[in-house]
Amino acid sequence: ADRIGWLRAAVLGANDGVVSVASVVVGVAAASGVTRGTVLLAGMAALVAGATSMAAGEYVSVQSQADTEAADLTRERQELKDDPEGELQELTNIYVARGLDEPLARQVAEQLMKKNALEAHARDELGITETLRARPLQAALASAAAFTGGAIIPVFVAVLMPSSAVVIGVGVATVLALLLLGGLAAYTGGASIIKGALR
Repeated sequence: ADRIGWLRAAVLGANDGVVSVASVVVGVAAASGVTRGTVLLAGMAALVAGATSMAAGEYVSVQSQADTEAADLTRERQELKDDPEGELQELTNIYVARGLDEPLARQVAEQLMKKNALEAHARDELGITETLRARPLQAALASAAAFTGGAIIPVFVAVLMPSSAVVIGVGVATVLALLLLGGLAAYTGGASIIKGALR
């Protein structure tokens, strides 16, 4: 769970880097009379544009989530100030719904609110925890770095392959890279490597 903030962004970035830059490279390489330098330039331009776009998109998206979390916490802080008894009952009801009997649920709610009322409500009412908090900068950097790492693969293959074999070479390299990235993402997330690779 502590990897989820950057892992999702990295998986999306790497896959997008491989596929989108491979598409640009293959499209440019398929044109007649194109030099290796032109293919490299097109691939690098797509890499820079894509990494920048992914970073900006992830930052704005995750920052929106962070803003929503902050607004929820501000509202919860005010509710705790205005109606502490009502908030205690609300937390008690949450624990009853999870299986505790009423007296025990109230005792747990009282103890947790005594220690840190806002943290207890953030976690159990709003589902906001420190582990899963939105981290916009982390997501943006992970996405841009992963996009760049993925995008370099088709660019290098296109530069190293003979002109007549660029389309096939980049296609094969793209499929292999996607298999590898899927397996790596699954491994990092603790899931089945084979299922991740095939997905």
